[in-house]
Amino acid sequence: MKPAPARRPYRATPPWRVYNWLAETLDHRVGWYRMPKWPGLLVLVGVRNRLRQHNLVDTRPIPAQNEAPLPPFDARFTTERTADGTYNDLSDPPMGRAGSRFGRNVPLDCTWPQPDADIMRPNPRTVSRKLLTRDEFVPATTVNAIAAAWLQFMIRDWFSHGKGDPARTWTIELQDDDDFPERPLEVLRTVADATRPPASAADHPPTYLNTETHWWDGSSIYGTSLEAQRQVRSGKNGKLVVGLDGRLPIDPAKDPTQEAGFWLGMLMLHTVFVLEHNAICDRLRADYPRWEDEQLFQRARIINAALMAKIHTMEWTPAVISHPITVTALRANWFGLAEERVHKLFGRIVDDEVISGIPGSATDHYGIPYALTEEFTAVYRMHPLIPDDWTFRALGDDRLLAARNFRELTGKEGAQLAAEHEPADLLYSFGTQHPGLVTLHNYPRFLQEFLRPDGHYVDLGALDVLRIREIGVPRYCEFRRHMHMPVPKTFEQLTDNPEWARQLREVYGDVKDVDLMVGLYAEPKPKGFAFSDTAFRVFVLMASRRLNSDRFFNRDYGPRVYTQAGIDWIDDNQMTDVLLRHYPQLRNALRGVDNAFAPWNTAAPAS
Repeated sequence: MKPAPARRPYRATPPWRVYNWLAETLDHRVGWYRMPKWPGLLVLVGVRNRLRQHNLVDTRPIPAQNEAPLPPFDARFTTERTADGTYNDLSDPPMGRAGSRFGRNVPLDCTWPQPDADIMRPNPRTVSRKLLTRDEFVPATTVNAIAAAWLQFMIRDWFSHGKGDPARTWTIELQDDDDFPERPLEVLRTVADATRPPASAADHPPTYLNTETHWWDGSSIYGTSLEAQRQVRSGKNGKLVVGLDGRLPIDPAKDPTQEAGFWLGMLMLHTVFVLEHNAICDRLRADYPRWEDEQLFQRARIINAALMAKIHTMEWTPAVISHPITVTALRANWFGLAEERVHKLFGRIVDDEVISGIPGSATDHYGIPYALTEEFTAVYRMHPLIPDDWTFRALGDDRLLAARNFRELTGKEGAQLAAEHEPADLLYSFGTQHPGLVTLHNYPRFLQEFLRPDGHYVDLGALDVLRIREIGVPRYCEFRRHMHMPVPKTFEQLTDNPEWARQLREVYGDVKDVDLMVGLYAEPKPKGFAFSDTAFRVFVLMASRRLNSDRFFNRDYGPRVYTQAGIDWIDDNQMTDVLLRHYPQLRNALRGVDNAFAPWNTAAPAS
């Protein structure tokens, strides 16, 4: 058993206690998002202080056995990321590695799952059918469909519980009027933590392992092992394998189209950032012509990963929560409130992350070893972003090329669609369509009857609800209490939609039983938000923590590790630059578009 580290108090002096109390009081009585920008930002600082003080919970002290051995230390690890995430923190090499435990954002004694019978109440399929089913597509009009693809592209970098335990299943009962294509509806249970001694089950709640590294390291492209990296590398000039036509080859021996979750949007973004990696290699070779393949690969990898992290922080997240306060706050995570112009002229002007941003600051775990959390995985279940129906149009004249449903964008059909159309046409089509709003009655129909690569059907809406219950994330009201937020006492306080309140009462009976995901979808959203304020609390905490804890984003973020060319590449590029570098024909579609995740310009239709 690992001893819990001594935790130093975080902003716990009397002035800070008064500040945090005042911020929480204003947040409860007014709401940070209803305030002018600067007072709202100050309130968010206090909200994050409270979350950092109380909502970082370590699962590593729970007994463990048979943990994978560490790879032997290599001096290169001081300046290069390892494949499996070890040695990011040189004083705690296993921290954040692939196969290590998820942490928590709520106290451990609140993460015991309910008994199996209660986990099935109310029936997850009933919840999906009556509360999630898309009656009519509700678009998120401030963003484009690339935002939906980007989220899954990032999630593949961050976390996965694995494919499920084939020896243990859940059976979801179906009603007589349910025409689901398979009976019974069975889903695999989440794989148990293989490092847990059986004797610990009675004294400690279940824990689960992240099959990915917890770090923001581009593992959706590079994998989490040396073997996976060897499969994607060309072995020449640091580059990754890509065809002469700029498309990714699909290896029949390891067909990614047979993996659950593969779809056209993932393939498109994977391709874009493989091309970006190779472009970075070309830039580095110009400065370091004597560098060999390994040196070029490793530097290009950390530069590419940092660029993706910057894009997510400063472009994707402000696009999907486009409130003036959050746009400023998220940009401040990277460049600080002093803003980008000051950073480029003077660098870091002070040590404080609020003023000068997190990159280049000191590493800080806030007294708790870094890990992504189960609550983080729960609030990122945002399948309503996916439209059911898609149109593909020509970049040059907007003529219709194809109309497809989402099922035809997955698996082999998705790969075939990519092969039949020009990448620029596909990107243009995504850029000029809207994703869905993350709300009730907007769950993709095709995902409620999703045909898995193994030939079995699953209702992903029901599965999302079941998974959150299974891993012991509290239900909505209790979750808000732990996030230091007001708790609704009635369905009418939970949602401002009277019909939804009636439906929630019919399904749940008691507001305390509302599932977290359902409550997140039902609650009123701040202006400009594609998802809920409750989910945003986890992002306020964890978005900055992923940067604060990763030395490659803080104390090692500089020319010594990245090279000056690498730092300049990250500073000088955003998503539009990446797209135009590889698909310059998109220039007119992106002209005047400040954020590549906002709707693009539509070409004039052919006469």
